[in-house]
This record gives sequence, structure tokens and C-alpha cells, in this order.
Amino acid sequence: MAHIVVVGNEKGGAGKSTVSMHVATALSRMGHVTGVIDLDLRQKTLARYLENRLTYLSKHDLDLATPEFRELPEIDQSALAQGENIYDRRLSMAVAGLEKGCEFILIDCPGSHTRLSQVAHSLADTLITPLNDSFVDFDLLARTDGETHEILGPSVYSEMVWNARQLRAQAGLSPIDWVVIRNRVGAQRMVNKELMERSLTDLSKRLGFRVAPGFTERVTFRELFPRGLTLLDLKDIGVKQFNISMVAARQELRDLIAALKLPGATVDF
Repeated sequence: MAHIVVVGNEKGGAGKSTVSMHVATALSRMGHVTGVIDLDLRQKTLARYLENRLTYLSKHDLDLATPEFRELPEIDQSALAQGENIYDRRLSMAVAGLEKGCEFILIDCPGSHTRLSQVAHSLADTLITPLNDSFVDFDLLARTDGETHEILGPSVYSEMVWNARQLRAQAGLSPIDWVVIRNRVGAQRMVNKELMERSLTDLSKRLGFRVAPGFTERVTFRELFPRGLTLLDLKDIGVKQFNISMVAARQELRDLIAALKLPGATVDF
């Protein structure tokens, strides 16, 4: 069975697609056959990222490790059983098609609550939730007191993850390894940054997730998208000297892959 990694968060702009592309490409470069599904059927950022990659590689006659992208298949309504949801069938068929030859399947969810996202979370062996270093994003995980920052209770996204965990338990599947990563963190030491760190540490004990380091906000990531490249591809396209930002970003990727503790995924870059 392929190990399913789901990247989810019900808020846009947290860097889900950037994390998805770098994790999937890192696994591919380690020699793991990796499949990718993009559930944001409108924006399709991850799908576009991979499309850009294939175009760039073809244009420059390059052969770089690339995850296999799988579209959700179209389904004839008449083929559905009574009461069966068409999106459930489309996702299950895409996953089944990749499971035959993949060690990992990475599913990138949209920044909103959808049926597809809900089902994908219940399939997750590992759930990665990128979170901007902001209490606006934190509010998706938990409600807090505006003055004391005391945690009052779980919020909408945490409740969806809890439901996914219940479904997996009922099906006799292993528990979800939920990893919340602090993404797009500023380099400066600020009061808000320290409050977020304390609040996440407290919440992780209550909700049962691990906290891992993500990516600092860098121009490098935005520059890579049009060519479909990741930090790990730069040497292969002829970049001989890395600037400080690139070196730091590569180390952040190493730290993230190590923190995820995916089966058989040994950091070797």
C-alpha cells in the first residue's frame, strides 16, 4: 500500500502547493515512486507547477526526477451506485490508479472546505498542515481569548481532522500522523512569533499533532514556480553558486523532510 500524504488547510495563502511540490519532488529524487493529485479543481496551482516543470524539462532536454501527476477521472453519473457521491468515486479511482506503482501518494487540498478535501483527510497516513505565523490562521485550529490568548476550544479545521480520525479508526486504519508546520515565518524575533510558538505547543498537546519547521518567506520560491523547479533542482540546471537565501531555504527543506518522518525517506540532499 502506498503511504498517503495529504497537505491540507482550509485557508488559502499558507503555501500548501509550494510545500506539496517540494515534498513530492524530494521523495522522487530520493528514488521513491511518488504520485500527486491536486484537489483544487479551480486554481490547480500544483497541477500548473508540474505542467511548468514538464515544459521546462522538455524545452531544455533535461531529465530530472518528477512525481507522476494524476487527474481525477471523469465519471458517468449512471455508473454510480444509489446514494454514492461522484467526488468520492473520482478520488478513490485516482488513488487506486496510483497505488499500483507508487510508494507515496501526495494529495494537495484546496484552501476551503469541500467534499473532496474531507474525504482526502480520511485517507491520510500523514497530514501536513502549513500555517502562516498568524493568529488569523491559528483561528482555523482553535478559538482563543483575544487578550490572554488562552485556548478556548477547537475550531472548524481541527473538527474536520477529528472526524477524519474517527472514520479511520472505524475502518481499522492506522492513526493519522498530523504535522502542523509553521510556514512563511519572518526572520525577525517578534512578540507575535513567540506567542504563536507557545500557543501551538500548547494546542499540539490537546489536539495530538506535531509541530515542525516550514519555510521562511523568500522570493526564491516565487521565482521557481514559472519553471516548475524546486530548490533541489538548481545544481542540475547549472546554478554553481548559491546565495545565502538559497542555502538557508535548502536547509529548511532538509529539516522539514526529516521532521515528517515518512517511512523510508532518508534525507540525502
